Amino acid sequence: MKIKKIMLLAVAVVVATGAGAQGIGGGHVTGNVQMDAQMSREDTVIGASNVPEWLLMNARADIMYTNGDFTAGLRFEMYQNPMLGFDPQWKGQGLANYFVAYNGRRLSVTAGNFYEQFGSGLILRAYEDRYLGLDNALLGLNLTLRPVDGITVKALAGKQRFYWSYGEGIVRGIDAEANLATLIPSLQESGVRATLGAGFVSKYEGDQTIASASDPEYRLQLPLNVGAGAVRADLGYKGWSLQAEYAVKGQDPSALNDYTYRMGNALVLNLNYSQRGFSAGVQAKRVDNMGFKSVRTQGGEMLYINYLPAITKNHSYAFLTMYPYATQVMGEQGLQGDVMYKIKKGTALGGKYGTDVHLNGSFVAGLDTTVIGGAGTEGYTVASGLGETYYADLSLEVAKKLSKSVKLTATYAYQLFNPVVEGHERDLYHNHVAIADVAWKVNKKHSLRFEAEWMGSDSRYAPAEGHTDRRAGDWVMGLVEWNIGSHWFVSASDQYAYNYGIGNYYNLSVGYTQGATRLQVGYGKQREGLLCIGGVCRMVPASNGLTVSLTTSF
Repeated sequence: MKIKKIMLLAVAVVVATGAGAQGIGGGHVTGNVQMDAQMSREDTVIGASNVPEWLLMNARADIMYTNGDFTAGLRFEMYQNPMLGFDPQWKGQGLANYFVAYNGRRLSVTAGNFYEQFGSGLILRAYEDRYLGLDNALLGLNLTLRPVDGITVKALAGKQRFYWSYGEGIVRGIDAEANLATLIPSLQESGVRATLGAGFVSKYEGDQTIASASDPEYRLQLPLNVGAGAVRADLGYKGWSLQAEYAVKGQDPSALNDYTYRMGNALVLNLNYSQRGFSAGVQAKRVDNMGFKSVRTQGGEMLYINYLPAITKNHSYAFLTMYPYATQVMGEQGLQGDVMYKIKKGTALGGKYGTDVHLNGSFVAGLDTTVIGGAGTEGYTVASGLGETYYADLSLEVAKKLSKSVKLTATYAYQLFNPVVEGHERDLYHNHVAIADVAWKVNKKHSLRFEAEWMGSDSRYAPAEGHTDRRAGDWVMGLVEWNIGSHWFVSASDQYAYNYGIGNYYNLSVGYTQGATRLQVGYGKQREGLLCIGGVCRMVPASNGLTVSLTTSF
């Protein structure tokens, strides 16, 4: 608490001093404000529960002062009370983020709260996503040294944010990266791009009593220091690029792996090629026991030290996101392929304006494991084959301008989804999705967008048989969006389960934008399900009512 008071005082002094010197020292203050509010009433058809409080609100304000190489910032947050789907532990308000920083050419230093990432995040990623209710910012010290152009060294230490407090575990890390094309001019002249990096992260956590699975009288000997290291390469030549990263984690018995002692590892590969009018890429990932938290007893999405990037495409259409895939941190392996091609103008398929074709496919399965014991043992062994199928999809998107003012985007997708990734033991779901999206620029001030979606699924909503997933069944959807000038927009949509499903989810939204300020008001129903961003998810309960969102910046 003393450290927090000292940091807040330091930030306040810097901001106050700078604010008084605006126009003289060249400093300036910037910020942004966001307020989201929700009202919901009971709806037994869609499963929306009664909410005792008539208004729920999440709000935040970020204020930053910048003067040359120096910056200082504060963030005030308020969850009174948290909106549906956000952990009740967010309830409260106060200063949640504060820092002072110096950013020079050769040295950068941040004291206070900060976000950082080593490589693709396999061993360290401190970040936030306000829509997921996730914030694992570190409170401590972060240094970046650039001794010469082309070499970057990072060192950090701190504790992770845990709602309105901080986890007991101490996180420490160091990372080095060398851009060979900058260090060796001949490489740059030849068109070769090459960056190599390596990092190491450790966490310290005090001892505690955890019983053995085989003998409750036996107390597990826990490692107080757990380390994870990674090496990576980012290579490129002309239209080709290759990113590769491999990570290893030491023995880390925790609630995530049932307090077993198997070491962890992860491999991520990305190979891409692009030229004018064409691009293709393939991504591969394998993860084994890579859940890495600063507090061993903590479940949920908080206090993760690392991040495992998703292997599946981030879809945006409603029915393609109805069954999102959540990264299985304890074990998965998969592939994703992506091809984009522009059919030239003037050809039979290209027509007058050309045609864009986008093909994407992914497949994710578990590891082929054999259990050999419980807490206090290695836990399991892994064979070289594939385990249970978790997820697969294949989508084809064709976008074509029909005239100067009308563009059509048509999509077909097939999805295979295993409910086991959400903790349910059921048969695989097989979904077919068809989408038509028409954008029409009526004139300089008005534009319209029409969207129609259909999904056919072999999943069934049958509560009497224990199948209570309200996403199940066959669905249709329609949406109309009207943009009026540069300020107003109106949209109306409806999702209806017409066969072997339940629910009619209508929504009406009105928005107004003026400069950096945006206000949006919506009324309707929200279906229960997972909200996923980059493979990280949170459960969103069903709701029926009003939502209001206001954002502004200065």
